Amino acid sequence: MHIVLAILLLLVALLAVVSVIRQLKYKNFFALAFSAIAAVAFGFFSIATLITEISGMN
Repeated sequence: MHIVLAILLLLVALLAVVSVIRQLKYKNFFALAFSAIAAVAFGFFSIATLITEISGMN
């Protein structure tokens, strides 16, 4: 069941990466910082959840 959580977190991370690219285009550095932090955080937790589920570390 955690695999669904990992996929949702990965989708949010991908949307944050899209936001990073858009904020670079608009040169909005405050929003760029928040988007980058969100992309890193959600990306880390999605990859960590996927690794945990695949390796069976529960």
